[in-house]
Amino acid sequence: MTFVYNKNEIFLHPEKLNKTNMETIYLGIVIFLFMLAIFDLLVGVSNDAVNFMNSAVGAKVAKFKTIIIVAAVGVFAGAVLSNGMMDIARHGIFQPVNFSFYEIMCILLAVMVTDVVLLDVFNTLGLPTSTTVSMVFELLGGTFILAILKIIGDETGMLSLGDMMNTEKALSVIMGIFLSVAVAFIAGTIVQYVSRLIFSFNYKKHLSWTIGVFGGIAVTALGYFIIIQGLKSASFMTPEALQWIQDNTPILVGGCFVVFTVIMQILHWCKVNVFKIIVLLGTFSLALAFAGNDLVNFIGVPLAGFSAYTDYVANANGAGIHDFMMSSLMSSAKTPAIFLIASGIVMVYALATSKKAKNVIKTSVDLARQEEGDEMFGSSALARVIVRRATNINDFLVRVIPVGMRRWIDSRFNKDEVILNDGAAFDMVRASVNLVLSGLLIIIGTTMKLPLSTTYVTFIVAMGSSLADRAWSRESAVYRITGMLSVIGGWFITAFVAFTICALVTFIMFYTSFVGMFIFIVVAVVLLVRSNIQYKKKEEKVEGQDDIFKRMMSSKDKSETLALLRRHVQETLASYVDFSEKTYVQVTDGFINEDLRSLRKAMNATDDQKKMLKKRRRKEILGLRRLPMTVAIEKNTWFHLGSNSCEQMLYCLKRICEPCKEHVDNNFNPISPDCVKEFLPVREQLCSLMERTKEVISTGNYADADDILKKGDDLKNSISALRKQQMNRMQESDNAGLKAAMVYLNILQESQELVSIWRHLLRASRFFQGDYVPQEVSILALAEDR
Repeated sequence: MTFVYNKNEIFLHPEKLNKTNMETIYLGIVIFLFMLAIFDLLVGVSNDAVNFMNSAVGAKVAKFKTIIIVAAVGVFAGAVLSNGMMDIARHGIFQPVNFSFYEIMCILLAVMVTDVVLLDVFNTLGLPTSTTVSMVFELLGGTFILAILKIIGDETGMLSLGDMMNTEKALSVIMGIFLSVAVAFIAGTIVQYVSRLIFSFNYKKHLSWTIGVFGGIAVTALGYFIIIQGLKSASFMTPEALQWIQDNTPILVGGCFVVFTVIMQILHWCKVNVFKIIVLLGTFSLALAFAGNDLVNFIGVPLAGFSAYTDYVANANGAGIHDFMMSSLMSSAKTPAIFLIASGIVMVYALATSKKAKNVIKTSVDLARQEEGDEMFGSSALARVIVRRATNINDFLVRVIPVGMRRWIDSRFNKDEVILNDGAAFDMVRASVNLVLSGLLIIIGTTMKLPLSTTYVTFIVAMGSSLADRAWSRESAVYRITGMLSVIGGWFITAFVAFTICALVTFIMFYTSFVGMFIFIVVAVVLLVRSNIQYKKKEEKVEGQDDIFKRMMSSKDKSETLALLRRHVQETLASYVDFSEKTYVQVTDGFINEDLRSLRKAMNATDDQKKMLKKRRRKEILGLRRLPMTVAIEKNTWFHLGSNSCEQMLYCLKRICEPCKEHVDNNFNPISPDCVKEFLPVREQLCSLMERTKEVISTGNYADADDILKKGDDLKNSISALRKQQMNRMQESDNAGLKAAMVYLNILQESQELVSIWRHLLRASRFFQGDYVPQEVSILALAEDR
């Protein structure tokens, strides 16, 4: 098949290139595929780190470096022991006998470009997604579009979609998604519920004889998982050895259970933490299986491209890139050891250094956290319906279950007895259940030939176990469910977006040849660089205050908690005074200069700050709850007055901005120069006082507070006089410029209100940060001051 748009353009007509130049260009493309594979390994490991590290990190079974080392050893061993059978990228989706070398290279390059960018976007958002699903649906999208084009251009009418692609693979992946979500959630809930009934939250009191049996089951399951799922493709695992294991599975499992039960019980008697062994072994086993089985997701496509290139160079014998068919990809090929070792090194490096890996793990751990804390997600209508229905079911069960049984169950779920390591999100019992059950479900899925995704299984098991542990309270359930729905929805979006984008990219590359390929290569590089720069800025922006919140929530010292809460509130109030000052100038400048773009930015920024204020307020309320009751009651009023003042400032800014934006957007007459001249000095005074207010709040030195309050009162009077002057001016003038005059009057009214609000904010901050409240200051006095 040939396609020529402009015969004078060599890049749109590749057949005009000689064979040497052609080989050089495609060698460059193959090299770029391997470069993208390195990026893919880096971002892919960041995404899949949640599969095998969330339980160990969430339970704080060891230092983070220790967990990284255990996971890194598992990842490296899994990568090196993998036999590199990259069949899914070679002939799992498309039928290579019906595709030419050029068509295969278009598909493979499009897959890599789409995959790297897609995974990086999900990691930046902190959402785990499936590398298997993304690769499969990218291959499916690229293959589908070329199959349709080939069928349309086939003059014989013999080609069909079934000759071009394997549709069963995509259907099995979709089925696996539904099965893994449902089965993993139900199993995680049931197994964790039973485990908690056995051990309770004060699990150390109930380990005398149960820990040996539990440890025997866990280590046996994980050992079997390592052999079946992690080592099944190792070079030293012969078919005979695997067959012998399968034939003698009951005896092997039974024997291992007895041996490991005895060993775990002896270790417990020797004061060894058996749960720690289980969690670290589970982390190693899942890391081993991940690297051994998911390596194809990262390097399968580049290796398929390399095989296609070497086959074309060696066997083309003068055939054109559109005529040389890729029959060689029908055979299975083992990956050279150097590629496996190099992949293992890159994966270990990514695991040890990637901040995005920590971000994705944080999402999973936060949604499974035992106690309340910073909720990453908001509320949604579907989550509210689910919580309402679940509450109704719970009320029914409470009425049905006998009182005595309810009391016994509640005693096993007494959160006051929970044993958590310092900074842990949940205990070791739940971490052990998460890892062991994930391994078992993946083994069952492999045995039943079901394509269960490790990402889906591990994440949903963690969600089910957290629900069973009553980690989702009435206060947090709607946020946790919204988060879970967001992640699950992201998986389905991954499939759709991967299919669509890769199909589009393949189509463009197919008809633009090297020009299109080069453009998309540049686009991929630019997007990756830009994404990393934006992510670093985002991390720098939130890291400081997140650190204060984490320390506040983990502190056992009430005085330290109060000091950290004061600092957190101090930073919040100062930041909103600063934002209000800058936005006020931006809005009024936008109105005076008729800058619509600036006004739109101010509107969007104000909306973003409203969302951020809700998150900060919730964090600080959680901090208040950790204070002694007497202190919390004393600080509560001033905290809410300060927080409400921040909210009122945002509303005030929006009331200023909306009329200004509408006026400028409709191209009405601008504000008169006389009004601008009288307004600017007032604005300068207001901004100066807000700057001083920010400085006072930031430093905690309230020596100048009374002076600022007095000058603020004077400024209110000045603005009031200006407002009356403007009203008189409007009465005396004709209708020309009336709309601009009305907007200006609104600015003056809201400016006066803004002064009152930040005066209240300053007082609230002063008394919240102080150790006493003067008797003469009352809420009623503050209200009357408006």
